[in-house]
Amino acid sequence: MNNTLLLLASCLAMVLLTFAVGARLLFVRTNEMREKRVHPQSASTSLQMASRLQNVQAADNFKNLFEVPVLFYALVAVALAASYTPGWLIAGAWLFVALRVAHSCIHCTYNKVMHRFPVFLLGFVVVVALWVAFFFTLPKSAV
Repeated sequence: MNNTLLLLASCLAMVLLTFAVGARLLFVRTNEMREKRVHPQSASTSLQMASRLQNVQAADNFKNLFEVPVLFYALVAVALAASYTPGWLIAGAWLFVALRVAHSCIHCTYNKVMHRFPVFLLGFVVVVALWVAFFFTLPKSAV
């Protein structure tokens, strides 16, 4: 498989992770609302939701998947547009995906911050390092 397909596959893996966390969010939230007999309109804002529901890990993680991963998606798009997909970028992309999967698993289950934070921080460092390395190694012909 060539590097372009491997990079696209890492992007697809992130999208699938987002879908999985979204599905978990839907399942957890509807069950909790049903159990507590919370009418959907009474939880129509994040403030109302916070006052009525307690199991918010999946919702918090779903929001997280639209924060730092946006930098990953942007890097993938720029790399593809520049036709520059070196092997180290593929390895780093998959490392980032693995860290985000680990972060989501921790966040959506037992949610111990002292386990979750280092995984988050390492993922952030990886995406920053990928951007820096990409910028400094980008061939002038690709610009």
